[in-house]
Amino acid sequence: MPEGDYVEEEKHNTSENLESRIKGLLAEKGVEICRKQNIDELSSRGYGVVEDDRLLLSFYEALYLMDKSMLEVEDKKGHKMDFQAILQRYKSLDENAWAEYLAYRDLRSRGYVVREGFGSGVDFRVYERGEYSKDTAKYLILSIQEGKPISLGELTNVMQQCQSLKKDLVLAVMNRRGEVVYYSVSRLTLA
Repeated sequence: MPEGDYVEEEKHNTSENLESRIKGLLAEKGVEICRKQNIDELSSRGYGVVEDDRLLLSFYEALYLMDKSMLEVEDKKGHKMDFQAILQRYKSLDENAWAEYLAYRDLRSRGYVVREGFGSGVDFRVYERGEYSKDTAKYLILSIQEGKPISLGELTNVMQQCQSLKKDLVLAVMNRRGEVVYYSVSRLTLA
């Protein structure tokens, strides 16, 4: 599907959901969704992890859905949480929260399904458009902030992990203006 069509479809879905926002409950590691219909809808679109008949959205997923006016979040006392409150909670757990969220938002807005990464600093697994649940992720994303150094050893470890999994490593760099720029990373062998 061309990118423009996807964005138009996303806007249409957003306006439909204004009346029937999904309700979520703030949890220690994200936001829990309890309603079966919402769990099925979100998990089929690549959001969250199902645990004990609940869907746990990561903080960046919850922020994205809140930004799209598709999700309302309450704390355990029933107080409505806004975007900034969720972001502050996320930042208290991860100093790179803002860069991760911006990379996630940008990739989702481009039509990719983005799932949580695994080990050795990989933030996300990214599936080609239309390939989620049909194939494995093609790209592994490491999100960083411009001006915040990453050691060559750390980058080498992530690169080796990606190569062993036969995945392409992409650096998602948030620049000082809050824009995300992507760099493909590969190993250079000098003969």
